[in-house]
Amino acid sequence: MTRIVVLGVGNVLEEDDGVGIYAAAYLNANYDFSDTLQIINGGVEGINLLNLFLENDRVIILDTINLDDEPGSIYNIPSSELSGYGLNSGGAHEVGVMQCLDMIELMGYPLPESNVIGIIPARITFHMGLSPELSERFNIYIKTVINYLKTLDLEMVEKGKKRTLSEIIDTFKYPSHSTDENTGW
Repeated sequence: MTRIVVLGVGNVLEEDDGVGIYAAAYLNANYDFSDTLQIINGGVEGINLLNLFLENDRVIILDTINLDDEPGSIYNIPSSELSGYGLNSGGAHEVGVMQCLDMIELMGYPLPESNVIGIIPARITFHMGLSPELSERFNIYIKTVINYLKTLDLEMVEKGKKRTLSEIIDTFKYPSHSTDENTGW
């Protein structure tokens, strides 16, 4: 059985940098997936995610990506090409993800199939929530992830009551008011 992980990385305290975390929480809150797929909040764990890459067959990373393009532009980049792109803005989590892939190669293990579904941020600054530019494109980002997961023949069902992006963000702003039912965490 193929083991697939959707890994949201980023920092919810730095505005658009949290989009990968919000997207993973949104997927978890609004969809049921087949048992072969696991959605994980990787936060800013970086190199601490090494085992996740060693223990799974495919890792799909949700994060911002720093390219010269309009905020909200979406890219799907295979891990074999990641060194040519600037994941986010050089924060600890994306450096750690790249180090995980490098360490796996150095240890002689095969790399899992992996890719980044990245979105260009408008702002990375100390603020919880998303910029208007990324808030406006968030549903398109989610649809891009869902469409990619469909290409992997994963079974998914939308849950009855959908959580909005605002509700997801609020669970991170006010954790004492959140429940696993709201975010899936």
